[in-house]
Amino acid sequence: MPHVQLGAFKLHYDTVGRAGAPVLLIMGLTVPGRSWRGILPALQAEHRVAYFDHRGVGGSDAPRGPYSMAQMAGDVVGLMDHLGWAQAHVVGLSMGGMVAQHVALNARARVRSLALLATHAGGWQARLPQPRGIFHFIQTQLLRDRQAKLAALSSLLFPKAFLQTCDRSALRVGLEDDFGEPVPKSVLLSQYAAIQGHYTADKLGRLKDLPTLIVRPGQDLLVRPEESDRLARLIPNAQLVRFDACGHAVTRQDPQGVAKALLAHFAAADRLA
Repeated sequence: MPHVQLGAFKLHYDTVGRAGAPVLLIMGLTVPGRSWRGILPALQAEHRVAYFDHRGVGGSDAPRGPYSMAQMAGDVVGLMDHLGWAQAHVVGLSMGGMVAQHVALNARARVRSLALLATHAGGWQARLPQPRGIFHFIQTQLLRDRQAKLAALSSLLFPKAFLQTCDRSALRVGLEDDFGEPVPKSVLLSQYAAIQGHYTADKLGRLKDLPTLIVRPGQDLLVRPEESDRLARLIPNAQLVRFDACGHAVTRQDPQGVAKALLAHFAAADRLA
């Protein structure tokens, strides 16, 4: 993956695909950009796609924190400038969806369409996971044994019903690849500070003319599913797509379904452009 110099730090990114309107993927809290791998084959068949490691994650440098959503949204626009993309379909998952909201609000002309997956508009209630989500998240931070930590992570990201029927060994390989080397606590706290400062509920009405897709995982333990409903109310004309059987890691659990919804969303937005 190449790097781009953004101010005082280098951002690690990659691009796939050769044709079609650009798509920029923004991943969640401390998760490397390669975690989009499940939906990349379908997207890159029709679009030029870019993904990256947030500051402090993977191959990107870790500038001194705490970080803000404005800074992280600026990283996205800086990457677009480097790629020569005047516009892109912007897709964000979890914290990435929060960053995507700020990109759309602060640089509206650069966003061809917006897709918000398993995310929220801010506020103390929105930031509070469900009780089981809090329990499993604490486990992922406190457990020392790697296998126990991955098991807790699986329970945090996926519903029990899915874990009982999926290929657990294949699932664990992907989680090990993305979460096997934890980021420094300073990076976790710096990104979490950005989440704490995230609040767009009073501004999202400005995006009424922006084609917006909201993906609602119905079994999400980290971001309450009703927060997707709230986003749909706050953004006029937004389309809500339900993945009722999915947990927070909706792009891992149902990559084909998510890719299909995104491609239809991009195509509809491109027809309006």
